[in-house]
Amino acid sequence: MKNLKIYFPALLIALALTSCEKVIDLKLGDDTGKLVIEGNLTNIKGTQLFKLTTNIPFTNKNTYPPVTGAIINLKDEKGNTYPMVETSHGNYTANDLAGIPGDAYTMNVFTSGKTYTARSMMPAAVTLDSITTKISDFDAKKRQVIIHYQDPPGIVNQYRVVMFVNHVQVKAVFAYNDDFNDGKYVHNEIRQQDIDVYPNDKITIEMQCIDKPVYTYWFTIMQQSESGPGGSVTPSNPPTNIGPTTLGYFSAHTTQTVSVIVK
Repeated sequence: MKNLKIYFPALLIALALTSCEKVIDLKLGDDTGKLVIEGNLTNIKGTQLFKLTTNIPFTNKNTYPPVTGAIINLKDEKGNTYPMVETSHGNYTANDLAGIPGDAYTMNVFTSGKTYTARSMMPAAVTLDSITTKISDFDAKKRQVIIHYQDPPGIVNQYRVVMFVNHVQVKAVFAYNDDFNDGKYVHNEIRQQDIDVYPNDKITIEMQCIDKPVYTYWFTIMQQSESGPGGSVTPSNPPTNIGPTTLGYFSAHTTQTVSVIVK
């Protein structure tokens, strides 16, 4: 009876903690041959790239089949339309184009007799101040990467971080929000196991400021796997901002890139 008195409160605490966790219930993505749209519009004037492919089995590592002959255009809030041109199989570009922070953009993709639409709002830019490294907690020869930035107070912010080691992109996905550090100066450790980091390596960090639907997309992928944004079927298809529902995303975001040599 004494042991029962000890275990029963502990069980109640465990149940209470479990009930506080946010769970995203997703259907398994076990189908193939589905359209994948990867659309990015940034605030940096230049070439904006959209990629159209079809997905393949999760265990298949081959090249994703491109989708050709699509018609793609972007439209801003003023009604201006920006057509994209297919420059190579499955790659569609618009040159000398830049999004404006605070504005929303609509993507229209017409392919195989269907029109796919998505809307994304480009948030204000947040400056990536610096990148530092420290000795790894598990191996003194390796380094851990830390990014530093000031989160704006009183504004909901979401971030995606893309990391490169010696020009090779890390496969892991990083997506963060400011639920627990709104208005604070953030020191964020980029924890990844894809590529070891050593002194004299070149680290490049791209920090994107993204809207809530795009954050939900990347955060879901970060939670479930390291398989990447599209192409192969992930264990669960992440929620998309594209309708009718297909794989992929459309992201209008600000971006900044900073590089350092590891000491």
